[in-house]
Amino acid sequence: MQKLTNKEEQIMQVIWKLERAFVKEVVAELPDPKPHYNTVSTVIRILEEKGFVAHRSFGNSHQYYPLIARGDYRKSAVGEILENYFENSYLKMVTYFAQEEKLSEGDLNDILDLIKKKKS
Repeated sequence: MQKLTNKEEQIMQVIWKLERAFVKEVVAELPDPKPHYNTVSTVIRILEEKGFVAHRSFGNSHQYYPLIARGDYRKSAVGEILENYFENSYLKMVTYFAQEEKLSEGDLNDILDLIKKKKS
């Protein structure tokens, strides 16, 4: 799966959230300072060319919807991070977050509980 630029991913997050959206609705959801309507429209057209979104026409307006599920993109993005930064080791990735204090002891216990439940 193609990797999105930061701007493309930001706009995809909005489209995933709204499920179906016109450009003006996407602009409204973006943080300040809001990008220009034409900028957002251009990025959405690029997303369409990349196969991430499609549209339904309403006269001269287009309502966009995702073709790629958020979960599928997340799986691909995490897989890429795992491969590029953690040598495909979930242990190394979790260890990194624990050492950087991004995971609390409670978080680690919750992960262990999930693993135990999955095994039983």
